[in-house]
Amino acid sequence: MIDWDRLKELRDEVGAEDFDEVVELFLDEVEGVMDRLRDSPDVDTLEEDLHFLKGSALSLGFKEFSALCQTGETNAAQGNADQIDLPEILSCYDASKSIFMADLPAQLAA
Repeated sequence: MIDWDRLKELRDEVGAEDFDEVVELFLDEVEGVMDRLRDSPDVDTLEEDLHFLKGSALSLGFKEFSALCQTGETNAAQGNADQIDLPEILSCYDASKSIFMADLPAQLAA
């Protein structure tokens, strides 16, 4: 569910001293979009929202979540927003974030 190697690459790219701040910023931005999708999804911005989430997810190593966002983005771009399984996307994010937060310290120490 999480590509820990990608996350370690990100830490190497930004530096260990700035890593926590970068992760916090990514998660804050993602949470804002996720809240909007939970509370009031807008078909007109769904493609953009899923594109943003896909990129952020890739940066943090959320590979399954990113793949679901890619599929949703493609469906939205093709006018098939009704085929997007938003509950699955939301659930995958929640599960990914939970694993990420629980395992992050141990993964980065390794």
